[in-house]
Amino acid sequence: MNRSQLEHIIRATGSIADDHEVVVLGSASVFAQFADLDERFVLSVEADVFPKNKPEMSDLIDGSIGELSPFHNTFGYYAHGVSRETANNLPDGWDARLIPINNENTGGVTGWCVEIHDLVAGKYVSAREKDIEFVQLAINARMVKEAILLDRIQALRVDASQKERIRLRAEENFRRSLH
Repeated sequence: MNRSQLEHIIRATGSIADDHEVVVLGSASVFAQFADLDERFVLSVEADVFPKNKPEMSDLIDGSIGELSPFHNTFGYYAHGVSRETANNLPDGWDARLIPINNENTGGVTGWCVEIHDLVAGKYVSAREKDIEFVQLAINARMVKEAILLDRIQALRVDASQKERIRLRAEENFRRSLH
């Protein structure tokens, strides 16, 4: 996925849900802060989205422009309609730090995207192989500031022992990026 593809998904999601605001979770949200990313960051062909004011429309989004839909077959990327609960891995306050994408390509629909430090902190919680790969790429590319990330890790809604494991892993990722 790239920035223009995300803008297309934002526009299509807003149109289907009749909502002028769409929340973008997951890796695709990185394009709000870093529009022209290296192709190494194109790790996914999907954007996790939900209509901000009509979250109950997520299933319709998934069915209309989701995986294996005509939209997916035509364009090679798709929207994954998710619920707000998908954001439970993100640090407290994530929704106050969303970064907007709104331009002629989004057709007047604003895509509210997760800020990079919130995104990376959440990826540590998910801890899938692709999440950890994304985290290391973002740290190596200097897209993430260590002090801010460590603060966001402390704001995660996980128990203290998991926060400590994540903190140690993040510090190790930053040490590796220096070499």
